[in-house]
Amino acid sequence: MPAPTRLLAAAVTAAVCLGVTAVPAHALLTSDAVVSRGVTIPPFYDPPATLPAADGALVRSEPLPLALSLPGVEGPLPGTATRLMYKSTDSAGRPMAVTGAYIEPSARWRGRGARPLVALAPGTLGQGDQCAASLGLEHPLVVNGQTLSVGYEDLAIYRLLARGVAVVVTDYAGLGSTDRLHTYVNRVDEAHAVLDAVRAARSLDGASLTAGSRVALFGYSQGGGATAAAAELQPSYAPDIVLAGTYAGAPPADLVAVTEAIDGSDLAGALGWSVNGFLQSDPALVPIAEAHLNAAGRAALKDLSTMCVGDALLSYNSARSTAWTTDGRSLSDVVASEPALKAFLADQRIGTRRPASPVRVATGTADDLVPHVQARALAVAWCAKGADVTYKPVILPGVGRALINHFAPLLVDQGEAIAWLADRLDGKPAASNCSTLALRP
Repeated sequence: MPAPTRLLAAAVTAAVCLGVTAVPAHALLTSDAVVSRGVTIPPFYDPPATLPAADGALVRSEPLPLALSLPGVEGPLPGTATRLMYKSTDSAGRPMAVTGAYIEPSARWRGRGARPLVALAPGTLGQGDQCAASLGLEHPLVVNGQTLSVGYEDLAIYRLLARGVAVVVTDYAGLGSTDRLHTYVNRVDEAHAVLDAVRAARSLDGASLTAGSRVALFGYSQGGGATAAAAELQPSYAPDIVLAGTYAGAPPADLVAVTEAIDGSDLAGALGWSVNGFLQSDPALVPIAEAHLNAAGRAALKDLSTMCVGDALLSYNSARSTAWTTDGRSLSDVVASEPALKAFLADQRIGTRRPASPVRVATGTADDLVPHVQARALAVAWCAKGADVTYKPVILPGVGRALINHFAPLLVDQGEAIAWLADRLDGKPAASNCSTLALRP
């Protein structure tokens, strides 16, 4: 098989797991729909100049057509979707508009109590506005010569809907909404976006949620980091939201370890998304980055800022950051030499606060993209703080491709993860295994 064909095949395979969502990239605000990379993004995603004061307040909503939908006796299957824009607050305390989607299931909830809600935090989708998960519900597969997109999170969403669980999906800060760049793996931005999505769903007209509806969080990879951070920040940021449980799969809790792991990997493009997000979060870091990035590095960051995962897999597969710096050092080495960068990454560390509700941490023992060791260390840190932790090592053999080692556990463990969340939503207590964690791999 020729090299370009192998790359395309690998990208398609990875996209099925990674979920590229293609709609147009970061574009200037206009009152009309915009087209970028061959996909149209609706004007809905352009935030207004003024946002409501309350976090989680709805800015606007509209019906969202689900591409994968069938007629049913009690309504369309698996449910009826609504596109959302809501107000949140970023890590600098600034108001931000976040988009997402709420899906009201057609299936009945057969557990105890009112219909529950799960806030789903997507895994890595990219950094262009066209990568938003809510657009992936409408366009689950896009292959147009400019963008390769597969909405892989749709699988977990539909499995939850089939159980009668309502789902709200966040697009995070800067994905979809065109007023800022996506702050990839910024723990505070992501946690706030997840928790405020719950508030937005609760206030939506026509939703069957009640004051008694239990709430849980679901996320893997980038999404696992987002839900882990949300579980930590919920007591202080959203005391009005009582969490029944949180699933954090393959969470990137230690960005120093993750940065080293992804450099030169299948998903090396995530390095650019991380740096772009850090500079968006803290402009004081820009002069430091400019001093270390060469022309190739600056071009890569600009290029990646409009890409989804499939595009990055084709263009930056196995790229090494040593080619992006002025002195040939890796980005990890640059971070280690700059106190401001070290401090920024240290502040992104997840595991410094105790979640007030049960959490389930799952990680593949062969995962060398979001390393298993640092994800397991998160569970250990939470246990040491007295949290109710269920730790699940997903034991699979390594296959030589980091991307597969990372995403195979998502598929293998997803059913068990959803069943664990469903039990929490049904009011059943979790069984922490902190006491045996030291005996497990």
